[in-house]
Amino acid sequence: MGATLTQDYRTPSSSFGGHDAGFVLALLGLLSIGVVMVYSSSVYVAATDPKILDGSYYLRRQAINVGIGLLAMIFGMSLNYRQMRKWVYPLLLISIASLALLFVPGFGHTVGRSTRWFRFPFFSFQPSEAAKFAFIVWMAYSLEKKAFKMESFSVGFLPHILVLGVIMVLCLAQPDLGTCVVLAGIMVSLLFVAGTRVSYILALFFTGVPILINLIANNSMRMRRMLAFLDPWEHRSDVGYQAVNSLVAFGSGGIQGMGLGASRQKFGYLPEVQTDFIFPIIGEELGLIGVTVVMGLLLYVICRGMAISWNAKDEFGRFLAFGITMLFALQAIINIGVALSLLPTKGLTLPFVSFGGSSLLVNCFAAGVLLNISLADEPTDEENTFVPDGPELSNGRAR
Repeated sequence: MGATLTQDYRTPSSSFGGHDAGFVLALLGLLSIGVVMVYSSSVYVAATDPKILDGSYYLRRQAINVGIGLLAMIFGMSLNYRQMRKWVYPLLLISIASLALLFVPGFGHTVGRSTRWFRFPFFSFQPSEAAKFAFIVWMAYSLEKKAFKMESFSVGFLPHILVLGVIMVLCLAQPDLGTCVVLAGIMVSLLFVAGTRVSYILALFFTGVPILINLIANNSMRMRRMLAFLDPWEHRSDVGYQAVNSLVAFGSGGIQGMGLGASRQKFGYLPEVQTDFIFPIIGEELGLIGVTVVMGLLLYVICRGMAISWNAKDEFGRFLAFGITMLFALQAIINIGVALSLLPTKGLTLPFVSFGGSSLLVNCFAAGVLLNISLADEPTDEENTFVPDGPELSNGRAR
């Protein structure tokens, strides 16, 4: 049965060049819904912004973002993911350097209280998005190389904590707590599936929780968001404003929704409607039916990602696919959780749906890498140029 399942999985529809047709269609569905909902949710915002005064502004930009994202996905599909081993350290070092460069006068662009972007003539780029992918590639490489030493604290656990710590310090300085949470979740899940001691993960948890509480308690904005999460209706006129209006949007939508373009909350009542809070607008205009479709497509993408990881032909591909899938899953869970007031307000986009160039570009490229992993054959001796640290190996397998 196992052979049959693998064969069925690895012979998808030929209409997409042999790639997983269901996965591709789910991604195209999310991207299409995203373009429509970005336009619907942003018309008022764009038309009333003194710097824009054009209701179709975000539609045009998102259409361009999707086009570039699709090119990035095709590029990711065409790469041999095993060759990424050669790029691991350059990718990681460039990502860390770019995060540090944000704080050099004249480089980082500040919006509100956050310095997260590089501003170019026609676009902006958020280096923390690229850092997520670079960290996943490095983790996959490191876990493969240390396959027989994962129970060692100094070899299999500590180095990953230190690298994550450097990235988190730079992200917190922006500040960007959401990226830190996503990266920590990816690292812990990868360490767990790689076989590290559960006691190490528990120790990390009990160490990290007090630090997280301290980060919240010593930051007035985060503390206000926590209060809004605990009782949004009590603070509906100030810090609970976003959470309450998000819930109102879902309630107004009901089963069938108010109709495409008929949202009321997008008229200045709910901020960031084209990015962080696009999901409530989907709920208001398309109702429970639209919400179910979007969540179903996201769940399908995540399940196919897990299947690709399970069927990968080598450990690097397995860890890489799992890390990419967790990237999609954690971002979706946090975004939807915030929209439903199940989590404190945190600025993360809904993968493949929200407006955004950097996140869409990285997510699409990562999806292309997943598709590349899904079609990869057994590694050749040339591709598998190193063996994991540990027992003597023969053709990549322990004797």
